[in-house]
Amino acid sequence: MQVSVEKTSELSRKMTVCVPEEVVQEKMAARLKSLAREVKIDGFRPGKVPQHVIKKMYGERVRGEIAGDLIQATYYEALKEQDLKPAGYPHIQPEDEAEGFKYIAEFEVYPEISLDGVEQIEVSKPVATVQDVDVDGMIEKLRAQKKSWSVVARASQEHDRVTISFSGVSEGENFTDGKVENYPVEIGAKQMIPGFEENLIGLAAGANKTFEVTFPEEYGNEKLTGKVAEFEVEVISVEEPILPEIDDAFIKAYGIEGSVEAFREDIKSNLEGELEQALHGKLKNAVMDALYEKIQILVPNALVDQEVESMMKPYIENAKRQKMKPEDVKLPRDLFEERAKRRVALGLILGEIIDKNNIKLDDNKVRSTIEDMAKSYERPSDVIEWYFSDESRLNDVRQMVLENQTIDWLVAQAKVSDEAISFSDAMSKQGQGV
Repeated sequence: MQVSVEKTSELSRKMTVCVPEEVVQEKMAARLKSLAREVKIDGFRPGKVPQHVIKKMYGERVRGEIAGDLIQATYYEALKEQDLKPAGYPHIQPEDEAEGFKYIAEFEVYPEISLDGVEQIEVSKPVATVQDVDVDGMIEKLRAQKKSWSVVARASQEHDRVTISFSGVSEGENFTDGKVENYPVEIGAKQMIPGFEENLIGLAAGANKTFEVTFPEEYGNEKLTGKVAEFEVEVISVEEPILPEIDDAFIKAYGIEGSVEAFREDIKSNLEGELEQALHGKLKNAVMDALYEKIQILVPNALVDQEVESMMKPYIENAKRQKMKPEDVKLPRDLFEERAKRRVALGLILGEIIDKNNIKLDDNKVRSTIEDMAKSYERPSDVIEWYFSDESRLNDVRQMVLENQTIDWLVAQAKVSDEAISFSDAMSKQGQGV
């Protein structure tokens, strides 16, 4: 076997592999001999068909099969010989040769990663505490979860629930399949497209209104994306929210036996646990941002393509659940490409840091992480068993724990400065992550 490699770009390689004709003929002879014992040809007894007849009838097919076998057998051997680590799948093209067998494999390789300066990154560490006002805010959210509704004989306002019948038309086509009857909408809950709920404010039962709203660019139905729609709405009823009192019954519904003070302490304890996780997440994002800026690498297009597909998958699955055809969900690649590049780059950089600094997975942290995740369930032991009974699920946790260990290692090396932030800012969903 002869192997030659051409560097076609910084990460792209073109590898040519040639296998001598004697190797091809040796494998063909063995395959044809085996075939001669199996085939049935008129005029010959089973197993007595001459080799030249077998070769004439099946030689071309067998040579094709041998070509596939040779690619399978020699590709990874050639990579090892040339010390190449391909990123993604290769494009393999067999070449027509009078003698022997030849093929060209084109692929990308993993980049060389320099970790110079990784131990001098600067990171702002967010710091926050749970205040009484944060506990008050959570209690109001809990009250809102158990609210009831009471019909009112006035015009609707923010936070009211309005039951409506409506139809929608865009570019002359009705897209609501006629008229939607008795549909409840909570004003301000943002369950409808932007602008729709605002148009329901100030309407009393029996009122009718026609208005226009533009569908957002990221709307799931491509036919309506960015289009102007005209809605005709009839108000059936208006209801105002009634919040429950914070009494013994309300407190008991959340599994707390005791006073309002005990209830507040329980809420504060839960919020502190959530805050700890949120602060760690923000610190992790800060480390990732610093790492991504400090360590500049080229990323293989093949890995970016795989990551883009992975990021699109939930949208495709959601479309299927809505009885939409996957081909109708045309998601622009540029919505995902930059984040995909970032994820791939950070994954490669973290992998290099783990390898170069010999960071080993802590199995005790894997178990404690799973136990922490299981605490919020009614039967924690079942959840723990669910993770440990499936290697795939367990590997997801292992990967997360190893990543967190690497972040902790980086923080220990970095120049860290505390940054005081509010509880609400700490809990906000910000940062790209890995």
